[in-house]
This record gives sequence, C-alpha cells and structure tokens, in this order.
Amino acid sequence: MISTRPPIVAYDCTLRDGMQGEGMSLSAAEKVRVAHALDDLGIGMIEAGFPASNPKEAELFERLARETFAADVAAFGMTRRRDVRAAEDPGLRVLADCFAPVTTIVGKTWGLHLEKVTRVSREENLAMIADSVAFLAGEGKRVVYDAEHFFDAWREDPAYALACVTAAAEGGAEYVALCDTNGATLPGEVGEVTALVRAATPVGLALHCHDDAGCGVANSLAGVEAGATMVQATLNGYGERCGNANLTTIIPNLQLKLGHHVLPPDRLAHLTTTAHYVDELLNFVPDRDQPYVGANAFAHKGGMHVAGVNADPATFEHVDPAAVGNARELLVSELAGRGTVRTRAAERGVELDDGTAARVIDRVKELEHAGYQFEAADGSFDLLIRRETGEHEPLFSLESWRVIAEKRLGTGKPGEAGDAGQCRVETEATIKLWVEGERYVHTAEGNGPVNALDRALRGAIGAIHPHLRDIRLVNYKVRILDEANATGAVTRVLLDASDGTDTWGAIGVHENVIEASWDALVDSLEAGMLPGRVAHRRGAGVATTAP
Repeated sequence: MISTRPPIVAYDCTLRDGMQGEGMSLSAAEKVRVAHALDDLGIGMIEAGFPASNPKEAELFERLARETFAADVAAFGMTRRRDVRAAEDPGLRVLADCFAPVTTIVGKTWGLHLEKVTRVSREENLAMIADSVAFLAGEGKRVVYDAEHFFDAWREDPAYALACVTAAAEGGAEYVALCDTNGATLPGEVGEVTALVRAATPVGLALHCHDDAGCGVANSLAGVEAGATMVQATLNGYGERCGNANLTTIIPNLQLKLGHHVLPPDRLAHLTTTAHYVDELLNFVPDRDQPYVGANAFAHKGGMHVAGVNADPATFEHVDPAAVGNARELLVSELAGRGTVRTRAAERGVELDDGTAARVIDRVKELEHAGYQFEAADGSFDLLIRRETGEHEPLFSLESWRVIAEKRLGTGKPGEAGDAGQCRVETEATIKLWVEGERYVHTAEGNGPVNALDRALRGAIGAIHPHLRDIRLVNYKVRILDEANATGAVTRVLLDASDGTDTWGAIGVHENVIEASWDALVDSLEAGMLPGRVAHRRGAGVATTAP
C-alpha cells in the first residue's frame, strides 16, 4: 500500500524505559544485539539508554559508538539540576559528549511533582527546561523533550502544561513528547488534548503512553490521528507496572490500517521474528495471543472458520499475516514458512527445493512441540537445515562424556583458613570421542559442568580444529518448560557464542540440564564453523583456519 498520510517516526525505548519492567535484564553486549535487530527492522530512532546512570550503560554507549546504524541512536537524560548552569551539569555534559546524534531529556510538567519531588518553583522549572534544551541544541544535538506526566498536568493547569511545551520548543527541541506517564488517560482525552497542543505550537509532537488502563496502543493512535508525528513505545510492550504502549502493535496499525509510512514495506515483514527474537534474548516466553506477531494471531481451529479461511482468508483475517512476518495456522499448515526457510538457507549458501523446505518446517514443528524455539537460536537452525539436506558434517562422533561435581567443606576452626563455613565446588569433565577413525580422550576442570565440558571438548579436538580458539561462549540461559514437574522438569538451554565479529545462538532441550547444555554447546561450536560463518570471519580479518 502506498502511504498517502504523513510519515510517523517509530521511536523505540525498549533499551531504556522497557528495562524498568519486572524480569528485564540484558548485558551491554545483548543490548547491542537488540539495537541491531531494531535497526534491521527499520526503526527510526532507538533510545539506547541513560549513559550517565551506571557503568553498564556507559559500557553500552562505548560499544554502540563502534557500531554502524541506519537509525538515529538517542541518549537519555534529565534537565539540569536546579541552581546549576546547564553547561556545568554533569549529566548534560555526558549527553553533549556522547556519540549519539539525538538526546532525549525528561523534565517535570505536573505541579504535584514540582511541589513534592523536585521542590522548585514553576518559573524555575520552565528555565530548567529551556536552558537544558538550548544547551544540547547548541552542542549540535537533535533534542527530544519528554514532558513527563503531561496529561495529568493538563488536567490540573492546561496553561502551564502548554508553557512547558513552549519552553522546550523555544529552546530548540525538535520534538516534544506528551507523556501519559501514569497510563491513566483514555483515548478521547488524548486525542482532544493533542489536537489543542498541535494547534498552539509548531514543534513536532510525540506520544509516550503507558498501559495502566489498557489503552497504551489506543492512546498512541489517537495522538497520531490528532497530529503527532512520532510515537515512543517499547517492543512487545515491555515496561514498568503494566508496561509501555506496545510498538509491535502500534506499527502495523499505523501502517496497514491508517496508511502512514513507518517502516519500509519489506521490513514490516520482519516484525514477528524481531519481536520473538528479543523475547528469547530476555528469556521470556513469547505471548502467543499478542496481536499481529503472536503464534495465535492468525490461528484457526476447525469448523466454519477454517472453511471460511480456505475459501477466502479475508473472512476471518483482518490483514495478511505475511505482511507482518507471521503465518496462518490451520489444522494442516505444512506449507507455512517455506519462503522464510529458503531465504535463511540461501543466506548461508544452501539452496533448498520446496520438498526440502517442507521437511525442514515439519522438523521445526516436531522440535517446537518438544520445547525448542529457534527465534534466537539461529546457529542451531542453520545446522537443522544442513541436516535435512544431508550436508551436515559433525565435528566428531561422541562415545561418551562424564561430569563430576564435588563440593568440599572446610574442617578447620571458625576464623581460620578452610574453616567449616567455607567450601569450594570442583567440577571435572571427561570426553571420549572419535574423529576420522581416531579416538580422543580428554579431561578438564571448569567452574561448572558447562565450562568443564567446553574445556574438555576444545582440549580433545582443538588441535584438529584450531579455529575453535576464535569462538567463545558469551551467554547462557536456562528456562524451565514444565515447572509442575519441579526438579524433574524439561529444561531449555539457550547459549550464545561469538567469534568477535558475529554472534549466534544455539539451543538444547532435555530433562537433564547438563545434556541440554551439551547439545547447545556442540551446536554453538559446529555453527561457528559452518562455511558461511568461517568466510565471514575471514572477510572481517579474524585469523582462522578453514575446516
């Protein structure tokens, strides 16, 4: 569909505001991976975080400065402190010196907060807003100003709320975000107020909505309909309390329903895989009922619905699932996803015919029924494709492995070395395997069973495959799949590996967590030595030896 309405900037704040949700935790390296996933999706602005807040955020921005993005990266901060000049405020100085071309700063708007939180006069607050924006704009930054609790402020004193927007605009802000910080406003009010602000100021307007009343998406759409040209939200609706407005739902509504250009049309088809990919990195189970990208979003179960969809999908589907990268699920759906499989295989230099692609899909469905998920396990998926084509060449043939973990308690007197309050755990792994008719046995110690197995495996075949030294494990996550079985539950292990140039995921599922870890470990190493990835390392200048 050709867009006939104003383009809307998708501003993703998953890496900052989204991280305030319960259970949200990513390393700096993982955040870089999320930023690239958002960039690949075609997001216009990516709020990477708050560089002045803690060492991990500082590390993140150091990493991001070495990366290349098509999106504009935004660094987040606050208005200057009271009684401090903007140029002398440490937080603003960090933003000014940061590589990010966009700076987003938040400030107060609501009288309740001025009286009980910041304890500054209304005049001083306006000066803090104007000074901070003007300083950053003077430093060559594009500035987005987040007017915190804007709709609460408007209900209390519309004139002052508008004065805060005007102060930011006159200071040089490119956008002012009207924030429904408490998520309490309803769509009718959001639309009415946004239209009034739009009529009163020429500055670009954004909406930043939370979902406490279940209206985050609806409020964002109402704001756009009233004249906003930017939407701030998080992927999958991550965020504090009930979450932020869900960008994964907002984008297709804006683009497919309202005719706005948000993402390049070919990128919108990556929405589902991106949403699931980030869920998996966070060790979350993707919401099957999520609009557009959920596994059930286009699922039809028997009877009249299936008959209708078979006759014409429009009978029970509001959009083509392929438009957002999802797939229709019927009782018989073996054709779903062939194009995705063939594209993925082609990226790794493997050509698939329709029959092989269908076999891969069938195998994926079997494994997913057993607990596998391949969204963030691209390395294991690459290997699965090669196993189905008969092109898989395992590094070795396993005879056996054994892991011994021993906990030793101290026996000395309290306060002395080795006292009874101290202990140490030692882990040892022994691997026996075959390579080209030769038997290899190696034993290694580690700081846990996975580390010991990794060391033993590398020790056994490292001389045969010296390029293993380029590959290291960078992440390890375990998820319990059937918690009702307690310690006997099936576990899913997701393991990430990197060669310093590329990062990929591998997966293992088993009742025994060490066996699941072993499967993921082997996949991670074998995937790292596939011809396409080895060539990628070589092209990037990483020393390696071809297998």
